[in-house]
Amino acid sequence: MRILVLILLLFCLPLSAQAQSNLPDMPEALQLLTERGAQVRFLGKRHGMDGWVAIYQGQEQYYYVTPNGEGFLMGIMFDKDGEMVTLKQVRDLQQQSGDVLDSLAVDKKFDDQDLSKAIKETNKAFEYKSPAERMFADVSNSNWIKFGSNDAPVIYSFMDPQCPHCHQFMEDLKENYIEKGLVQVRMIPVGFRDDTLAQAAFLLAAPDAAPRWFKHLEGDETALPVQNTISTQGIQKNLALMQAWKFSVTPMTIYRGKDGKVKIIRGRASNMADILADLPNAAPTSKELTGSSTLPDAP
Repeated sequence: MRILVLILLLFCLPLSAQAQSNLPDMPEALQLLTERGAQVRFLGKRHGMDGWVAIYQGQEQYYYVTPNGEGFLMGIMFDKDGEMVTLKQVRDLQQQSGDVLDSLAVDKKFDDQDLSKAIKETNKAFEYKSPAERMFADVSNSNWIKFGSNDAPVIYSFMDPQCPHCHQFMEDLKENYIEKGLVQVRMIPVGFRDDTLAQAAFLLAAPDAAPRWFKHLEGDETALPVQNTISTQGIQKNLALMQAWKFSVTPMTIYRGKDGKVKIIRGRASNMADILADLPNAAPTSKELTGSSTLPDAP
């Protein structure tokens, strides 16, 4: 039977595995993607090839493993009559798993600049670094969600969906700093209970993570659903990072100051204006930074 596979020229973000039973072995290339917090579902076997759908921040991509298991294709499968096999597989999967695919998937373009930046950051990871720089490299390459302008100074912060201090910190930031383009927050979601783990995983995979987060802060209980079909591998990686660097509270905020040093803030920052003043490209201030510490540069 003749098979036509339309190869889509799309960039691919890392993804994570969904819980399904009786699955064939996932290709190693896809397994590597599961560590980044998106979701992968098995579509079934058609015309001798195992199909997979991968979703990350609303972007769907489809993969088919060749019958010998030694290669795979990215794209849409059609049958000999021109019918879209992939579409039927996705519809069948939606009937089996409810609306999780609908709530995570939208038509979202991948930013070439994001890819270029990720490549540069990966290359830097191979350079020798002091403990402070190794920690900062680990944090910057964690699974995070962006809040704010691309051009604003960056801070990273570990947050749990049910942490009240995290809620207060983000409320402090939203109107006065994020929406005004003064700071970009890269939230690193974690979860210390099963329910918050699932919420954090859903947030990491969602195409509309930022508005969902703020709806969650406003008390919308549907914004971050607890779904047992969501893979938590991306969040587990973030938790392992916290444990490796002995970060024991949330929020835990990390940034590079204008002096080039790596700084950490444990808990809710007492004065965001002080942090802003310490960020590169921020207006100078005479106030001293409150509640922060600097990691040593010596190995």
